[in-house]
Amino acid sequence: MQTAPENNFPIPDGPEKLPADSGPPELDPTPIPVSKSSGLGLWLRDLLVSAVASVLIITFLYQPVRVEGTSMLPRLEDRDRMFINKFVYHISAIERGDVVVFHYPRNTEQSYIKRVIGLPGDRLRIDHGVVWLNGKPQIEPYVPEEYQDTESMAQIVVPAGSYFMMGDHRCISWDSRRFGPVQNSFIYGKAVFVYWPTRDAGVVR
Repeated sequence: MQTAPENNFPIPDGPEKLPADSGPPELDPTPIPVSKSSGLGLWLRDLLVSAVASVLIITFLYQPVRVEGTSMLPRLEDRDRMFINKFVYHISAIERGDVVVFHYPRNTEQSYIKRVIGLPGDRLRIDHGVVWLNGKPQIEPYVPEEYQDTESMAQIVVPAGSYFMMGDHRCISWDSRRFGPVQNSFIYGKAVFVYWPTRDAGVVR
């Protein structure tokens, strides 16, 4: 009988017959070598897919923007970098308290960032700095005492399809008290997350 070379398994001439109690044949534990070029190709493929997904997310869902000005202090500081969600209002309604980015109604080449205070149909007035909505005074924890003002405004009804915007730094904010409610078509994003500088990083509320 010819002896098989070392480290190889013998190749039987016909079907191998095993004893009834011998169990299944042992498998070769030797790992199948993987080509380095194949592994590199898979890595490049995954990297490309991740890059394309990131571009699509940023293009269609999120957009990085820079804050200019201090009307949204204390949460947003001048030159903060943040992401806005450009898609969210296609699937959900604008809510009171949202911080949104919109085209300035008097010059659509400029963009403003403010907080939504009044929704369509709301009866809104301001009495010495206190916002009243539908006959009830509003508690606004996002406006620190040092940023409050004593301005008053006669009651209005927010028009259909429009929103009343105000900055959190009430003393200096140029907002709907000056240029009126903002039409829904001018609003193009919701402030989501500050990513720079790191001291300000976090969700925008």
